[in-house]
Amino acid sequence: MVIKMKVVLQRVQHASVTIDGKVHGEINQGYLLLVGITDGDTETEAKKLADKIVDLRIFEDENGKMNLSIEQVEGQILSISQFTLYADCRKGRRPSFTKAARPEISNPLYERFNEFLRMRGMHVETGIFGAEMKVDLLNDGPVTIVLDSNEL
Repeated sequence: MVIKMKVVLQRVQHASVTIDGKVHGEINQGYLLLVGITDGDTETEAKKLADKIVDLRIFEDENGKMNLSIEQVEGQILSISQFTLYADCRKGRRPSFTKAARPEISNPLYERFNEFLRMRGMHVETGIFGAEMKVDLLNDGPVTIVLDSNEL
């Protein structure tokens, strides 16, 4: 099976991304998404993942059960492009990132993925594609879920 688009989702109480010492994106309750794109990914994978993320019910209801979606809690999203999700560490000591899509492919698809989230009514903050970023978050739960478009 060919590995496709990946997203690491963390439910957070708050998160921010800082670039060159300045906060570039900041959210309150919601999701921090680390988004990895590989060669062959298309808008189809991006849309499927965006829909799955918005529809997931992983926020607690009044009974403490994971039963509410990000829409229902009026949450926000901080989306960060993360090519290192495709690190291949099988050989040697230095990871290879050859499975990560090149920027001319991954950046437009990453932007389209964020558009799909916004089209679903989500408030989406981002970092800057390719920039050196510092991400700060308070994981809530902790809840961390790895989504792979092959599994949808």
